[in-house]
Amino acid sequence: MSAAVIALLLGGAGVAIGAGPAQAAETKFNVRCVPPAGGGDPVEGETTAKVTAPASAKVGDEVDVSWETVKPASNNTDLMDIPQDSVQPTGWITVGGGGGELKVVGEKKNPPIPKKAPMQMSTMKGKLKLTKAGKITLTPGKYDVAVTFSFGTFVTKCAPTGAVGVGATIDVSAGTSGGTTSGTTSGTTSGTTAGTTSGTTSGTTSGTTAGSTTGGGGGQTDFPGKPVEVAFDCGPVVPGGIKTPVTINARKNGGSYDLTVKTAKGAMASPMALPAGALKPSMNVKLGGADSGTVKVSGPANAEPIPDKAPVSLSDMTGTYKPGKTGKVTLSPDQLTIDVTMAPGATPINVPCKAASSGVSLELDTTAQEGGSGSPATTGSTSASGGLAETGAEDGGGIKALALVAGTVILLGGAVFTFTPWRRLRGTR
Repeated sequence: MSAAVIALLLGGAGVAIGAGPAQAAETKFNVRCVPPAGGGDPVEGETTAKVTAPASAKVGDEVDVSWETVKPASNNTDLMDIPQDSVQPTGWITVGGGGGELKVVGEKKNPPIPKKAPMQMSTMKGKLKLTKAGKITLTPGKYDVAVTFSFGTFVTKCAPTGAVGVGATIDVSAGTSGGTTSGTTSGTTSGTTAGTTSGTTSGTTSGTTAGSTTGGGGGQTDFPGKPVEVAFDCGPVVPGGIKTPVTINARKNGGSYDLTVKTAKGAMASPMALPAGALKPSMNVKLGGADSGTVKVSGPANAEPIPDKAPVSLSDMTGTYKPGKTGKVTLSPDQLTIDVTMAPGATPINVPCKAASSGVSLELDTTAQEGGSGSPATTGSTSASGGLAETGAEDGGGIKALALVAGTVILLGGAVFTFTPWRRLRGTR
């Protein structure tokens, strides 16, 4: 492949050198790359960089310096194509002789990168002001890779794990100015960094008990709840949040209650193929009235792969509520969490969604049990109660909710090339 073709693929490697003929050298070094928060474990690989700078210059000159990634540290995965003009690299070159660091930035310019194909990044460029005579060495160091999709920008940070060879040397002749060598960066870094944040987000549930179902007395065992519209705030991961009807059903089991929580079963076309085990939901059910605290319910991951454009729904979530107080207790949907695992063995990506607005789905007339709830963080088992009616709403709100959940999967799948274990990234190594 000619140098011209390589320059075209990487966004243009040509630079104008203002002092003396340009000289370039390639250097190989190992790097450790850390994905965005919640994106899994770091990966390691070897990259080859070519630093271009003038061979000679004089004090007072401002020279162009570039860093071309000849060989990336990894390939794209087999999960998703990377769009054209969506990858933007930023690097830091160590300037020897007391010059500190020179920041170089590449254009957001790349050809479409198919699944399993090598990552391609534009040449990073910057300007170096020479204010001191002597030999100035330029050594590539840490770098960031930002990938922008329609739903956000995701930045992976890479740094050398060992010694790095000098990429270029400038022989600077004496001039009239003294001091140290400093650098400026050409170009700007566009985009904002978005990602998933793992952890638990607490929220306040608002609403009234109007329209809720009350039960618990007499010989009744099944207590179906009423659908309640819930607005979930998932932060930057899902712009605009998720709005969906949620229904809490209960079945009496001794002095406890087996809970089943259903979200809307709106048929939604999956925007990409999802593997079995990709989506695992859980939710906090907030207790009110005579009792307090939360009960955690969780659902199984999808047992079968979900083909591209096939319907997507979250599984029913189950758990056990053991009353800690006697009286009328309200149950309301609270925080929803979706764990996304896009590849076998990969670290799940946690997507917490705070219930910004909610309401009471069910009211129970309870009798306190020894060791019952009445605490800020009561968790339940995940055993299925079974036998409850299908009450999930199938209206437009449900369809919108699942569309946004599916959008979250796209977002995570698009960013997962930086998260996948290194064994899957070796490609052409």
